[in-house]
Amino acid sequence: MLKKHLIPLTVILGLLLMAKVFAYKLPTKVENLKKDNYTKIKKEADEPVFSIAQLEFAEETLPIGDDKVTQKMEKTLASFSYQNLQTNRLHKKAAEWFPVVEPILAAYGIPNDFKYLPLVESGLRGGVSPKGAAGFWQFMPGTARMYGLKVNKKVDERYNLKKSTIAAAKYISELYDIFESWTLVAAAYNVGDGHMRRQISKQKQDNYFKMKLNRETGAYVYKLMSMKEILENPLRNGYKNQKAFLAYKKVEDADATSVATTIE
Repeated sequence: MLKKHLIPLTVILGLLLMAKVFAYKLPTKVENLKKDNYTKIKKEADEPVFSIAQLEFAEETLPIGDDKVTQKMEKTLASFSYQNLQTNRLHKKAAEWFPVVEPILAAYGIPNDFKYLPLVESGLRGGVSPKGAAGFWQFMPGTARMYGLKVNKKVDERYNLKKSTIAAAKYISELYDIFESWTLVAAAYNVGDGHMRRQISKQKQDNYFKMKLNRETGAYVYKLMSMKEILENPLRNGYKNQKAFLAYKKVEDADATSVATTIE
């Protein structure tokens, strides 16, 4: 009789022992899973989440809660992505131009963000505009002469980075005395101060983002903000492993004064 029940008893004890082993191991697996999920969630929480609302130009931000402005900003930024531009040229130009431009803007009290203006003005297309604007800062001949640049058949100082930047800084400084808003200054640089003043008076509005302007001027500050974003945060805008970007960062981290003296 004892032998008859010995096998079933052994089986039961074996099952109980296995259940105890699995019962011990299972929580450990679950705890590890919970720990991994916690680590992943914490890591994602620690990483800053990019928002269009964070973008700004010369510390002037986009209007909060304006869907039209947000959509326009998103569309413009998308057009500056690596998938669309597919070029290192902007980073190369930044590496070459910024060490010259930055100290001049600082000397005239101009926000550093205006260094992106020549990249938008001439970096994307270059050459002479249909209206005759030329050089790094796309000066018209008459305006260039007003601010001390020589423009004649023999010499055109609009193509001298240092001298044209000094002229641009003087002009931008005067524009700020008129408009007292850096976004309006940028817009006026594009369309002319007279036209900008008329639009402000006509629309009774002095917030660039809320004004109705022609297509080019209405998109101008958005382009500047997009240029700033892709150069300051290239990786999240598709510019990965770009040799030109690395060169730009190397120059940016160097002594700007010593580099500036080597570029005329």
